[in-house]
Amino acid sequence: MTWMVTGGAGYIGSHVVQAFRDEGIEVVVLDDLSSGHEQFVPDGVPLVRTSILDTAVVTGALREHGVVGVVHLAGFKYAGVSVRRPLHTYEQNVTGTVSLLRAMAEAGTPSIVFSSSAAVYGTPDTDLVTEATATAPESPYGETKLIGEWLLADAARATADGPLPLRHTSLRYFNVVGSGREDLYDSSPHNLFPLVLDALVQGRTPKVFGTDYATPDGSCVRDYIHVADLARTHVTAARALSDGRALAPVYNLGSGDGVSVLQIMAAMARVTGIDFAPEIGPRRPGDPARIVASGAAAARDLDWRMTHDLASMVATAWRARQVAERA
Repeated sequence: MTWMVTGGAGYIGSHVVQAFRDEGIEVVVLDDLSSGHEQFVPDGVPLVRTSILDTAVVTGALREHGVVGVVHLAGFKYAGVSVRRPLHTYEQNVTGTVSLLRAMAEAGTPSIVFSSSAAVYGTPDTDLVTEATATAPESPYGETKLIGEWLLADAARATADGPLPLRHTSLRYFNVVGSGREDLYDSSPHNLFPLVLDALVQGRTPKVFGTDYATPDGSCVRDYIHVADLARTHVTAARALSDGRALAPVYNLGSGDGVSVLQIMAAMARVTGIDFAPEIGPRRPGDPARIVASGAAAARDLDWRMTHDLASMVATAWRARQVAERA
């Protein structure tokens, strides 16, 4: 049994690949390396260097490696940038998913775990987001993730009575942090953890945008989950689909609690040993005070659980950042 991880050379994808290997499941990576790192692909794991937009190459790779399912992580993931580059975002995330589903149908690959996003909710009007919370994406990125979910559902309905019905589920999550291995790190220029760690390494002061929100310490509260916990749950979902278990179309992978930006800054100072007081700036337009999701459904069906606290999230990210700095 071989699974393909699209975007498997990226930060999250490489952890998913490692999680599959830890479970003894064969895996192949498909990545165009536009944001991934070839060194993140373990020795012995085939790397197909191509875009998911190249349907023929993807089809050939699925057939060549006898792929039974796909974890689909490839895509353009920057919500803010997507506002400036909507056509690129739609091409990569919507057209790319259409291409992948077509390749899967042609190759006879029946299962897919889709990396969705909590961006599909926009700014929810509830303190705790569930799968029943209304979707109202506020960026092209969030829109394309929701459309990706629709594509899977439509393809499944269209093939339900055929010889090879599509089995699928989508995992929605917020902020993924930490590291499961010291040689795998988050290199995103937009995510909070690498931005703060880069600033500290370079002698700059990290910045907090707004401390006058209606939260316990005045800063925004967000949902943070450890990348290793996330990766393990992708594998659990893949196994469930391979075993023919019925899964819900979407699951939130959330903490049910949340962490404030100021709490993260304090943890960064404690773990790194770099004493600093963050610079306080004005609110950014569109930043809600709190976005936290319930992971209850995923805990029930996918054994989703948080095994890392905030200190562990920061410590593992910091160690990986130090290893990358020495490399």
